[in-house]
Amino acid sequence: MERDIIPKLKAWKDSPNRKPLMLKGARQVGKTWALKEFGRQAYDNVAYLSLEKLAPGIPSEYAQFFEQTHDVGRIVRNLSMALGIDIVPGRTLVILDEIQDCPAAIGSLKYFAEDAPEQHVACAGSLLGVALARESGSFPVGKVTFREMGPLSFSEFLRATGASGLDSYCQELGEPQQIPGVFATQLEERLQAYFAVGGMPEAVRTYADGMGWAEVDRGLSDLLDSYERDFAKHGGATMYAKLSQVWRSLPAQLARENKKFMWGVVREGARAREYEGAVIWLENAGLIRRVVRSTGPAIPLSAHDDPSAFKAYCLDTGLLRRLAGLGPEPFGRKEQLFSQFKGAFAENFVLGALLRQLDVAPRYWTC
Repeated sequence: MERDIIPKLKAWKDSPNRKPLMLKGARQVGKTWALKEFGRQAYDNVAYLSLEKLAPGIPSEYAQFFEQTHDVGRIVRNLSMALGIDIVPGRTLVILDEIQDCPAAIGSLKYFAEDAPEQHVACAGSLLGVALARESGSFPVGKVTFREMGPLSFSEFLRATGASGLDSYCQELGEPQQIPGVFATQLEERLQAYFAVGGMPEAVRTYADGMGWAEVDRGLSDLLDSYERDFAKHGGATMYAKLSQVWRSLPAQLARENKKFMWGVVREGARAREYEGAVIWLENAGLIRRVVRSTGPAIPLSAHDDPSAFKAYCLDTGLLRRLAGLGPEPFGRKEQLFSQFKGAFAENFVLGALLRQLDVAPRYWTC
């Protein structure tokens, strides 16, 4: 699939102020694939290694390279020998995957930035945001460049499903204008499909390959199951139930006329102090997007934030549909496309589109 993150990664490669890169995003949005594809396109070769723990408490066999020394030259030589690849500055992309499982590797990025800026190092991890929040005290502040990656946008979805012409047409429109009926109909049909499929790469590929809605839904359900396993594995026993309850409450939260997040929807009698940590965890994991209420549209925006009132959206409309237990059929009816769940799917879609274009976090306000 053609992903919009690739040109941004190439811009990072060519930047005169390049620092080690961290690619953030939820599990299974395509981070590892994007880094490997970027390396294939922009470098002579790629030195890839996964730092994922072999089992709970058992670090990756590569972790010791980062734990035993801060000497970047020695680290690079060890990696080169272990991987059987000549790591040449500027010509080899070093990919450190699942870096959240190796705090020493995160710490080593400081030394790569200071002592070996000529080395091109990019990192990714399935729960990187959660790990960085946990390891904030030892994080190499100012020594890393962050990039965010999410599910496929509608533009990427068009290209991935054989509608590149429609995408090119939309990109060339410029100012908002009337779209000819023949193109509008095709775009509406594709948008209906995008609402139901979402932008998770596996679901999009399954749909594009014509494997049917049963397979699309099976893949999305498997992904939801993997998130639940993450809750148990990385959230801890005490947090697991709260994470699951907050996560599963999203459809009910968004089905309300007033979509302000209500703790009582998570569990009857629940209070913010009990579940706020779970909301923050899910946000750091990239699974939900929190939009706080602003008391008024004035500058600076942050001075008018009311963090006690917020809306919580799902990272992907397809996952939201499966989380709600909905089939794809309602999304094929034009009159219901933007009204399902009182417009929740439309809001979720618009937020995802805005986040790709804004430099600041969106807010909402009420009259």
